[in-house]
Amino acid sequence: MGMVGRVREEIEAGQLQLYCVDGIDTESLYCEWAHPHDRIRRHLQYESYILDEVIPLMDLINPGALTVSHGCSLGAFHAANIAFRHPHRFDQLIAFSGRYDLTARLEHFRDLFDGYYNEEIYYNTPAHYLPGLSCPSQLSALRRMRITLVVGEEDPFRESNERLSHILWGKGVWHDLRYWPGRAHRAHCWREMAPHYVTIRGSQVATVANGSP
Repeated sequence: MGMVGRVREEIEAGQLQLYCVDGIDTESLYCEWAHPHDRIRRHLQYESYILDEVIPLMDLINPGALTVSHGCSLGAFHAANIAFRHPHRFDQLIAFSGRYDLTARLEHFRDLFDGYYNEEIYYNTPAHYLPGLSCPSQLSALRRMRITLVVGEEDPFRESNERLSHILWGKGVWHDLRYWPGRAHRAHCWREMAPHYVTIRGSQVATVANGSP
């Protein structure tokens, strides 16, 4: 989508290192022919891959750097969910146009689990599990993390971002919620956002999924 080119100067100056990891959503969250139970289990396998293989590789290549989780649209869900579930592994979250409740229907965006619900879906829906989070260690790590949420003023997921923001404030988690003009749920908008927010000195950014407009 041309995102990498928008932060080229930071990359070439050695201020930023990107790890752009392909998503497997057609095998998990977007796999309509599979049972929802199997969709979420495949998603958890993907999460394990990020945690057990990608991040250790990042740390091996560039030890001591700040680790940032970043994504657009469904990629923003991936980025936020993994950071919220494993806050000790990340220093920062940057999420563009995210959807933080995949069970909710909105416009042409359907419930990705077709009404099915279980414990694994609960613990992978930030809007559901964060309100009940009480672990002191988890909360301390979340409060340490730098969090930036960016969403279009007319984006269908604006309310989802505002709800997430309300939940985070309720947990004492400081963060930025930024609005972009218009709907801003397209690649050209994310390219414009990137130079403003994905420019962190001495960081390695794990782009954990491709955005999908």
